[in-house]
Amino acid sequence: MIPKNISRYQKLMQSIAKNLPEKSQKIFLHPAGPTTIFFWAPTFKWGLVIAGIGDINRPVDSISMSQTFSLMLTGVIWSRYSLVIIPKNFNLLSVNAFVSLTAAYNFIRGAKYHMGPKNA
Repeated sequence: MIPKNISRYQKLMQSIAKNLPEKSQKIFLHPAGPTTIFFWAPTFKWGLVIAGIGDINRPVDSISMSQTFSLMLTGVIWSRYSLVIIPKNFNLLSVNAFVSLTAAYNFIRGAKYHMGPKNA
């Protein structure tokens, strides 16, 4: 039964869910499922991971240390946040863990370059 005080979008999602198998309905209508921003925001954030992987081939002298450090730090913060919110959002956890890891790798590359002997 569909409550009367829900949005058109929610009504549409529930009507779509009725046509899905029962197991798929649970995933589809989950509080962090594909009908919510809690699914789509982390999904699109995977673009940052792809950009970080692309930066692995970037010359070390062109890595922005402040930007890379901030990506690394926000990845750690949001990874932790994804585990304390209700519902737990494992898509958010995984994307932020990978953002942090790719940024950490690039940060270490840049730090080694800046702390190493200068090429004349």
